[in-house]
Amino acid sequence: MNDTDRSIDGVAKTIAEVLEKKKYSIDYYQREYKWEAKQITDLVNDLTTKFADLYDPQHARKDVARYPGYYLGSIIISQKGSQPYIVDGQQRMTTLTLLLTFLRRLQQGRPDAVDIDQLIFSEKFGEKSFNLDIDDRRDCMESLFDEGDYDAPQGAPESVHTLVARYEELDELFPEELRGEALPFFIDWLKDRVQLVQITAYTDDDAYSIFETMNDRGLKLTPADMLKGYLLANIDDGKDRNKANEVWRSRIRTLNELGEDTGSDFLKNWLRSQYATKIRERKRAARREDWDEIGTEFHRWLRKDHERVGLSTRSDFYNFIVRDMDFYSIQYGRIASASNGTVDPDSPLRYINYNADLRFTLQDQLLLSPLMVDDDPTTIDKKLELVGKFIDILLAWRIWNQKSTAYSTMQYAMFLVLRDIRGLDVPDLARALYAYLTKEVSETFDSNDDLHVHQQNRNQLHKLLARITDYVEVGSGGVSKYAELTNTRKVRYEVEHIWADHPERHEDEFDHENDFARHRNRIGGLLLLPKSFNASYNDDPYELKLPHYFKQNILAASLNPKAYEKNPGFVSFLKRSGLGFKSYEQFKAADVIERGKLYREIARQVWNPADLLVIAGLPS
Repeated sequence: MNDTDRSIDGVAKTIAEVLEKKKYSIDYYQREYKWEAKQITDLVNDLTTKFADLYDPQHARKDVARYPGYYLGSIIISQKGSQPYIVDGQQRMTTLTLLLTFLRRLQQGRPDAVDIDQLIFSEKFGEKSFNLDIDDRRDCMESLFDEGDYDAPQGAPESVHTLVARYEELDELFPEELRGEALPFFIDWLKDRVQLVQITAYTDDDAYSIFETMNDRGLKLTPADMLKGYLLANIDDGKDRNKANEVWRSRIRTLNELGEDTGSDFLKNWLRSQYATKIRERKRAARREDWDEIGTEFHRWLRKDHERVGLSTRSDFYNFIVRDMDFYSIQYGRIASASNGTVDPDSPLRYINYNADLRFTLQDQLLLSPLMVDDDPTTIDKKLELVGKFIDILLAWRIWNQKSTAYSTMQYAMFLVLRDIRGLDVPDLARALYAYLTKEVSETFDSNDDLHVHQQNRNQLHKLLARITDYVEVGSGGVSKYAELTNTRKVRYEVEHIWADHPERHEDEFDHENDFARHRNRIGGLLLLPKSFNASYNDDPYELKLPHYFKQNILAASLNPKAYEKNPGFVSFLKRSGLGFKSYEQFKAADVIERGKLYREIARQVWNPADLLVIAGLPS
């Protein structure tokens, strides 16, 4: 039988079966890789959370074969002779390749490492080529595979910059608890138990016909569609049903314009924020609770629990849409906009933006939890500011103590907070959040005096340094540069070591290179500076860099004695803040420690729990 006689094949395949020793091409007109941070966050969270539900430390590796399969969606292939082309699924396939590349590097040197190289590339006649074969990504993918990073050249395609950004985020997203003994189990499960439905057509016309049919809005019923159908079916009056339908359509359409699946994300976060009462316990064979059910099947959960939600009469269903859903969707839209864009530094929503920069997607449901439909705009903003600030402090403390902020690590604790703050007024909300930080959290800035940068926390420390740098800048009378410092402007900033990587210059203080390297990476030895500065002066001794620091942001300039001369804004800031700034003609090992203490004092002011009481107008 000829290929042209075979119209369509559809079969469920594991990730290994889809990728191992395979090579896929992509037509030139759909080559851009466009997934944003939210999409890769959702994928990693879904995979790691599902695996954590199945994994038990008592299991043997062979037990993974009995874990239930996990369906990750479909891909559509157009088979052109011997060459398969991806018609639909490129974003997911590319992201899986990035994840596998990250996992390969994560397990390097381990005796129990899982061989996944052939899921990433294939080799023929001594030449390596990636299984997702796209010319303009090859240098980037080779560098990520071999080195774990890539410096995209000027003029590189948008996809290359996106690939690098998403790869860098994997280090922050992948949970710490899966990096130990569980890692080979997870990789086994990912490649052999996670499945895609591969639909293969043997003409382009057939492939694109399938694609259009599967994505036809009229044929594809999502959980959101099914929830809407259920709610509207319980509103008998035609006029009321039409009104509710219009509100639903308008609100979901508006949210989806902010980003892919934002409408569905809203429904999940709204229902969790207002109605979830239990979450699956963190023990083997624990049953799923309503928080877990809402996260995967919110339409089925509401059908089952509609009476507990308060849906009994026709007017209940009507008000659930035109009052409740309308109110919370508007606020969710504001949250999503604050998460995705630059926020005014004086806005009550600024903390939402900071938390989103740290990829903390659990914040959405927490932010909605205390809101009530009869809250006025001022009350709403106060509540959003309080919850945003609370999360901001909590994340800063965890990062400072080198603790994971991953979804799977934080979800249980954040659910408990969500449940406890539901519907609180502003004063009670401030008191509850303040009490949690001061009584329930043991790790603060005081519990770690050895914070240092490494590959896993570099991006998060970049954000903390941006906040510290910006605090000094604004306090000294300047304008906020947070957006610039976090690379949402044209100038690209990097974490800069004050000491160049030359241990021989410090032999008077360090006997071993490893001791020098660790000390060099301490928080007090770091700055945020433009990449161009790093390229020009990074290798210079401190004394040669010092004059150039004076021309940079005030935190860097403060190393130079000139920063304290004829600089009334900075001098006034020093008096008000009481911070122990000083200049350094030389920068020795003890100075790194001293400077680190200064950074910690600044951090205490930036992330101060008493600010929660101040926001609420309570005595601090």
